[in-house]
Amino acid sequence: MDMPRSARLDAPGVLHHVIIRGMERRNIFRCDSDREDFLKRLGDLLEATRTTCYAWALLPNHAHFLLRTGVVPLATVMRRLLTGYVVSFNRRYHRHGYLFQNRYKSIACQEEAYLKELVRYIHLNPLRAGTVTDLAKLGVYPYCGHSALMGKRERAWQDLDYVLGYFGKRVGRARRAYVSYVRAGISQGHREDLIGGGLIRSLGGWTEVKSLRSGGKYHLKSDERILGDADFVDEVLSRADEHYSRQAELRRRGYTLQRVAKRVARICEIEERAIFGRGRQQEQVRARDLFCFWAVRELGISMTEVAKSVRMTPPGVGYAVRRGEALARERRYRLMTGF
Repeated sequence: MDMPRSARLDAPGVLHHVIIRGMERRNIFRCDSDREDFLKRLGDLLEATRTTCYAWALLPNHAHFLLRTGVVPLATVMRRLLTGYVVSFNRRYHRHGYLFQNRYKSIACQEEAYLKELVRYIHLNPLRAGTVTDLAKLGVYPYCGHSALMGKRERAWQDLDYVLGYFGKRVGRARRAYVSYVRAGISQGHREDLIGGGLIRSLGGWTEVKSLRSGGKYHLKSDERILGDADFVDEVLSRADEHYSRQAELRRRGYTLQRVAKRVARICEIEERAIFGRGRQQEQVRARDLFCFWAVRELGISMTEVAKSVRMTPPGVGYAVRRGEALARERRYRLMTGF
């Protein structure tokens, strides 16, 4: 008897390396019009679902994306993206049937250890595949996120600030540091650990994987993995189990950034406006950390959007989220009581 497919690990805020491939290695993009159609659909969906894209590359028969889940499950985003594109592709070429190989592969990734490496690895795909011949040509190649990071192509849906924030505070300096980092990765070639490694999800679901991990059994046939250390594995498994019902309840009760700020101000006993100021007093920093944590992890708002409200860089918000999470756990703060 066939076992039902389990839900994917797609709680808000989780970083995923997503890979899609054509059936039998056939091309999924035949021309630039196909690629533009796909990217238009991707951009619209990312905006509508508050899903963040940090890196991407389209190859003739497959594609890579580095996404952070927003308010809509990754499975829903990918289903809408791939189904819509297949219908359009089949109509355009008077064909029927499947285009993509099985389900997409998704790897939940630990940000601190892998975000920069994955951005580099994904963006070097066209160079490794021979689609472009050198780094200069990659810098203007329109169907890879590297050209957007270099300021040569505009993709409004790609989060440039967050990635460049890892390399410097000023755009020019950050781009130079980013290019040096990418150049240093050319010699690494294919990285199996970034596309096929990690803890593999079993057909029994992530709860089963968690128990198997404690018994030393890791590798089971599947299409989804976790790339990170043991603590990260435990964290994302737990978050995936409990998050979505809580987020739905928060939305139903009308929670917004403003309401979160009021709650934080009351808990930390500071003025609400102090959360959005630049002050570095201890209580103000703690309040800001808690605000960032609840806004990103509880409401599913992107780090870039939160960064604008608190006048920080997106990577700075990322660090604040982790500090805020530790603070909430230590002091048992809850955004919404009674749930």
